[in-house]
Amino acid sequence: MTYSIGVAGKGGTGKTTIAGLIVRYLVENNMKPVLAVDADSNSNLNEVLGLEVNETLGDAREEMKKGVATGITKDVFMEMKLEQAVVESEGFDLIVMGRPEGPGCYCAANTLLTQYLERLIGNYAYVVIDNEAGMEHISRLTTNNIDLLLIISDPTIRGIRSAGRIAELTEELSLNIKDKLLIINQVKESIADELRAETKKYNLELIGAIPEDSIIREYDMKGIPTIKIAEDSKALKFAFEIFSKIFKKI
Repeated sequence: MTYSIGVAGKGGTGKTTIAGLIVRYLVENNMKPVLAVDADSNSNLNEVLGLEVNETLGDAREEMKKGVATGITKDVFMEMKLEQAVVESEGFDLIVMGRPEGPGCYCAANTLLTQYLERLIGNYAYVVIDNEAGMEHISRLTTNNIDLLLIISDPTIRGIRSAGRIAELTEELSLNIKDKLLIINQVKESIADELRAETKKYNLELIGAIPEDSIIREYDMKGIPTIKIAEDSKALKFAFEIFSKIFKKI
């Protein structure tokens, strides 16, 4: 069985960095193989993971819509493109969903894409999906079965409200999500009582907080993949403690 984890949150919350740290946690704890899926239209999970991407599923969908070469079926074409889009690394692979759909009907391309993506996902023990706040990609990804949705917020009332709206959107889209948990990231000291009260308004279950960390800022400034962050990082320590708590429940 494949266990799927979706990570969502508004821009600037550090959700992509956290998605990358989840991949690192799983690999270091021998919970392999792992498939990382970049489902954010502003794709940059590959930079966090230190990988180069040449093909995306969006590219494949656009090519199929324009028509495939003579002598090759759409099924074979899409399967070939999906294989080309998988970027392999040690203990984990990455696939990038790519740009949103353009004008016109993508029904056939999306159907084939979903079929082959489901087959691919079945080869992995864990799937980590870095998603945009709008959740549109998750609503089309596989059969909407997500075991855990981690919603990331910054330590502000506005951030908690945004997290609450994401949780509400999953209900509106009728996504099959077994569990939803909130992580508050970039905390300077401690979580204010006002933030805890706001989480309760939205029925958000707070699983933990990750402190602000100058090491992560330094890695981002220098363009160093944050999956390689040093072990003395405060953020890494707190993140791994949260992940241990999460995966002990499984």
